Amino acid sequence: MLNKEIPFLRIVFPLCLGIISGLYYKPGITFLAISAFIIITGFLISLLYNVGLVNRMFGIPLTCSFFLCGLMLYTQEKKQLSNLEPEPGEYLCSVSEYPEEKDRSYEVIVRIHSQLTVNSTKPVNGAMMIYFRKDSLITYLLPGDFLRIRCNPKPVLSRGNPYEFDYRFYMENHGIKYYTMSGAEDVISHAQPPHRKIKHKALMTREKIIDMYKKRGITGDRLALVAAITLGQKNMLDPEQKQVFIKAGVMHIMAVSGLHAVILSLFIFNLLFFLKGRFNILRIIITVALLWAFAFVTGLTPSVLRATIMFSFLQAGMLMKRNVNSINSVLASAVILMIIRPSVLFDAGFLLSYSAVIFIICFYRDFYLKMSFRSRAGDKIWQSAGVTIIAQAGTLPLTISLFNRFPTWFILTNIIIVPLSSLLIIIGCLVPLTFPVKFISQPLATLLNFLTGMTETLTERAASLPLSTIENIGLGTIESVLFFSFIFLFMVFNLNRKTFPVRFPLLALILFLLAGSVRSVSDRTTGEIIVYNGTGFSAIGMRTGRILNVYTESDTLPPEVARHINMRRLIANIIKADSEPHLFRIEKKNILICNKLSNSALQESKPGIIILKGKHPAVEKNIEFTGPVDAVILPSEVSSGFRLKLNSDRKPDTIHYVRNSGAFRRRLNNRQKT
Repeated sequence: MLNKEIPFLRIVFPLCLGIISGLYYKPGITFLAISAFIIITGFLISLLYNVGLVNRMFGIPLTCSFFLCGLMLYTQEKKQLSNLEPEPGEYLCSVSEYPEEKDRSYEVIVRIHSQLTVNSTKPVNGAMMIYFRKDSLITYLLPGDFLRIRCNPKPVLSRGNPYEFDYRFYMENHGIKYYTMSGAEDVISHAQPPHRKIKHKALMTREKIIDMYKKRGITGDRLALVAAITLGQKNMLDPEQKQVFIKAGVMHIMAVSGLHAVILSLFIFNLLFFLKGRFNILRIIITVALLWAFAFVTGLTPSVLRATIMFSFLQAGMLMKRNVNSINSVLASAVILMIIRPSVLFDAGFLLSYSAVIFIICFYRDFYLKMSFRSRAGDKIWQSAGVTIIAQAGTLPLTISLFNRFPTWFILTNIIIVPLSSLLIIIGCLVPLTFPVKFISQPLATLLNFLTGMTETLTERAASLPLSTIENIGLGTIESVLFFSFIFLFMVFNLNRKTFPVRFPLLALILFLLAGSVRSVSDRTTGEIIVYNGTGFSAIGMRTGRILNVYTESDTLPPEVARHINMRRLIANIIKADSEPHLFRIEKKNILICNKLSNSALQESKPGIIILKGKHPAVEKNIEFTGPVDAVILPSEVSSGFRLKLNSDRKPDTIHYVRNSGAFRRRLNNRQKT
């Protein structure tokens, strides 16, 4: 039944599984040829069963083909990104976005087209971040401008700490594998293209609208807030402003997405109330056209494209006088976006947006009908609260897993802030539309400025309430999936108790609790050594079961250690690090922590793992590794220019620079002696 009502359901799941499989497996030609042969054979065999209304054998090769498509699409996307040598060179690039001002530099994202040498031009595909020193010339760069630049590309790296945000993976999914430090003097030539791409024109249009807001008297923090809420331009926001909205649980109003598309489409549709009857087709076409225009000026971001595509599908069904399944339209938009860019599946905004929309479509109506109010005001408040509760339920596992926090006052803040943001979005769109007529646009801008200030004030008060957020909580990937399944099945059972058995949500809950128990048992019976990749000073963790001894110069737990502890629910003991060497015996392996390394220290301690501390560790010139030294680790506090020079024939198996290679982790048995 679901296959008939929601045909895209059988496309999305295998396509997503194929994309996820691309993280762990890179198929070769042989694998693809064999898979294609098996799938074609499966389709041919299914013809023998094509005698009834339903051919179940046809579904097996069809599902496998969608899985293979997802795997190939993701693999091909990654293959298209070129690998660059970490050495100086000349590159021909085009500017992708406006320069973003940082504390000490300008960040410019460029699309690399080719690497230029004396004798040849090598085609290159991918993007790079260039950090220019503060120079007024950089501010004049526009999206689409061509640059010929001399630079030394360096790979984007992750810090590698346990359960930390994987920055390298995130940037690579956006096509950015390299960064470089540069200056205006490294720009050999700068030229404007004869024709800019539609995305570049969209960004320039968005900047012109921000200038309109400035000319009508909106400045400072309020301009940054207006640009974020109406246009999705968050680069102007201060980090403190973002934190306030995150704590209040209303950060979603700054991500131009389905909320904005729904508000605008309903406003435009109701504004064209006079186009009814036989003119209803014109009403729908105008609404869809203006919604796509809004998507254009917001920079054609994936979130607003999803909402615009979904709304276009729904309205197309109305034009054809067919009842369109909303879930099917949502999934269709997801398939389109994943075909265009498969790695969009791993974007936090993509996942949060789709989970919220699917929950609202599936459960909001039945949840809303559970209560009724006679007064119109009470009914409107209940509608807003109902949407907020359902959307928060759908995004709860992702919120905890991705951000390690949960806003406790989300119902109160959303009931107040979301209606205000609706007015902000509508008025924010009317100001540029009426900009030439100053006596209309100026009062609208004044009202917009006032509402923005009210929104900011109310959000700050909500964020300052006691226990505004529960922080330092987290879920692993498997636990997050199981928790999401439990919430979904529980909502289905709660709203359909007579037809849906309780055993399904109970099974999901048992599996969720079992996953946590398995992880806890695993932690109790194992141990590991972790050299965290911190900033300014190092932290070394020695985990024995659920006890984590942390050796650090700080009096408090560094954030990277605190995150690990909270995710794994460990018990931490802080041990103040000093200049004295520390020797640990874990099972049959000695671990030496010191800032001076000599032959006598090696002979006395016979370490298997050596951790050198200090900015410039003192290493004896003719050091001899006579014992079973597996690894020498240099923490992040060691100077970037320091290199361990070993003249001995017997060298460690691994020399790990935490600053360059990320945090060091090694699993060990959990019996420890000091």
